[in-house]
Amino acid sequence: MNPYISKSLACQIVNTVSDLCGQNVNFIDCSGIIFASTNEERIGNFHEIGRQAAVSGKVIEVTETDRFTGTQQGVNLPVYHNHKVIAVIGITGNPDEIRKYAHLAERITRLLIREKELDAFHRTEAEKKNHILQGLIEHKDIHPDYLAENFSRWGIQENSRYHLIRIYIDHENTLSGSHAASHNDTAFLLPEPVIHQLFQKLGITLYTFMYPDQYLAVLEHSVFENSRHILKAFPESSGLPVQIAVGNAVPIRQISDSYDESETVLQSLLTSGRTFAEFSDLTLELILSSAPARIRSAYLSKTVSSLSDKDLNLLNTYFKCNMSLKDTCEKAFLHKNTLQYRLNQIYHRCGYNPRSFQDAVVLYMALKLSGR
Repeated sequence: MNPYISKSLACQIVNTVSDLCGQNVNFIDCSGIIFASTNEERIGNFHEIGRQAAVSGKVIEVTETDRFTGTQQGVNLPVYHNHKVIAVIGITGNPDEIRKYAHLAERITRLLIREKELDAFHRTEAEKKNHILQGLIEHKDIHPDYLAENFSRWGIQENSRYHLIRIYIDHENTLSGSHAASHNDTAFLLPEPVIHQLFQKLGITLYTFMYPDQYLAVLEHSVFENSRHILKAFPESSGLPVQIAVGNAVPIRQISDSYDESETVLQSLLTSGRTFAEFSDLTLELILSSAPARIRSAYLSKTVSSLSDKDLNLLNTYFKCNMSLKDTCEKAFLHKNTLQYRLNQIYHRCGYNPRSFQDAVVLYMALKLSGR
């Protein structure tokens, strides 16, 4: 098998060239065997002139008066890659009529081979990045020379500190097109290109996609400090339904610590509905986000399950106003007597008095757990 051209690529080439010139096209390996053709009956046959063209490295034309084994009239031209003949393209037909297509066909072939190489290169790079980043996170043994070689290529400095940036994509909102009125539809349906543009803008070279809905990226601390505002603004500026969680800065070989921290941050974002947070910003969220779902559900059931959305919204406003009756009245457009009445009603419904500091703490934590 040709190391540069797979069977599928060879078929793509002969079909593309045939569409261009309207003639049968053969792809011939350097031993003279036809391994792809628009005429399937010829696949596997020996092509004498194809073999000669491969050996000589020159274009050979065949007319009706010429007789060669397995060969019809046409033009046979060698395909070069890295200054070496790797195959021969044979176009069947009158040489005077198809000669003009010969070099164009060779150019198309080189472009398709180059495209394949670029795809393979990027795919390999993506696999390397995934392997190394996942290996660092999961504390797997990775050969130090292999790490050093790739860190050097990606500009990762072992004496610097890095943040683990976690970008969560809400695919349900992405596919719903709920923001299409104010943003480009393509951006919503295809968030990946927009995220890749962000990485390029920030100079992020080490990143991977964690199926089904998260990107993990490594960003040097000083760069993060200078570009924090870009990350904060990204969910809104891009129009994408994403949330960005940032772990603390650590040496690259300890990035698993930052990864764990970013997971805690993400849980707090999913609960609160915010779009950006850093681990260093968290306080109460560190405790709340670590609570198992069963415990969270039990806590909410015990505290605020009897309250209506109207009650919860009032509590939220009340706590945002630092439990000030005056400020809450102004914010909620309520008379003081009405506010006091409603707070008393909340007390009677759930058993916790919002005007008592200790009970207020219980209710405040419930609001946080409920994502308000």
